[in-house]
Amino acid sequence: MGERRFGVPAGVGDWVIAVGVAALMLGTGWSGEHPGTAPGLLGHALLAVGGLALAARRRTPVAVLAVTGLCAVGYQAAGFDVLAVGYLVAVYGAVRAGHRRLAVSASVALLVALQLTALALREGPFGEVSVHARGTLEIAWLIAAFAAGEAVRQAERRADEAERTREETARRRADEERLHIARELHDSLTHQISVIKLQSEVAVHVARRRGEEVPEALLAIQEAGREASRELRATLEALRDDDTAPPRGLGHITELVERAGRTGLAATLTVEGGQHDVPAAVGRTAYRIVQESLTNVVRHAAATTATVRVDHRPGTLVLRIDDDGRATPDAVPTPGVGLLGMQERVAALGGRLRAEPRHGGGFTVQAELPVDRTS
Repeated sequence: MGERRFGVPAGVGDWVIAVGVAALMLGTGWSGEHPGTAPGLLGHALLAVGGLALAARRRTPVAVLAVTGLCAVGYQAAGFDVLAVGYLVAVYGAVRAGHRRLAVSASVALLVALQLTALALREGPFGEVSVHARGTLEIAWLIAAFAAGEAVRQAERRADEAERTREETARRRADEERLHIARELHDSLTHQISVIKLQSEVAVHVARRRGEEVPEALLAIQEAGREASRELRATLEALRDDDTAPPRGLGHITELVERAGRTGLAATLTVEGGQHDVPAAVGRTAYRIVQESLTNVVRHAAATTATVRVDHRPGTLVLRIDDDGRATPDAVPTPGVGLLGMQERVAALGGRLRAEPRHGGGFTVQAELPVDRTS
């Protein structure tokens, strides 16, 4: 999106300035003709070009500086006694863009060329005095244009530095907050999860040594403990290093469905559409949505079946998780932490999430995640 000033796109504003300067120069040119000369079409064209060229001063300030300078010499030689307003604006634009030395060199060369041209068109002592007075006026205007361009350049530079400082401060605070969260998670959860994992593994080992059948619930606890340890470790790594991506993604949804099946839930996975790679952020979000949805089904829904559908559509990845739990169409779902987390993840990608009771009983979670293949 282009730069805007007072709600007007920069390109439109540049054209307005260019047309205004061209009109000003053409209007004053008719009253500034040298005595005894008859300016023709070329002189009028140079006046117009010297103003209209300013429309490109942001994109090519050096080229506009050269064009307006040559036009200034040309229309003075053609018989117009007009202040080089277009060149003054070009000097302002070049200095604002950082071409200070070039603007000074070009201005000195232009002043010499204008003085020689003016002397060649005037005769007598009075003409020489007029030339010197005009040269002094042109130098004053050039200094003013240079000073204005430099002042704006310095102001924009300070604004950019202030913005960078704000961004660096916000980034540093975010890094500090991530490290604080990582420490809190490590101190509060790592030990408890390790204990759960260890106790479940010991219980499974003891049962097998005794020749007893290991309950499915105990195996599910053991697997959940292992998975929780892996997830916590990956989360801590991601918090400590923002460039470290969690290892779970779209390809690991099968594991989630299989693990849910080991709890006694009849869980199935269906993948539709032409499968293709998706950005890492989309894959992680899809994994988390399925993970949270199946966790809710197992813990709260009292369901016997659950279906997971992954649909690869053009530009969109659609996830749908259905269960036959105890939710009814009239029930109003209470947005817990898990649901709010899913909504935030989907919203961050610019997608849509729908979580509501199904007709006939049960619950549905559907997410539409935009896939940007340029990511």
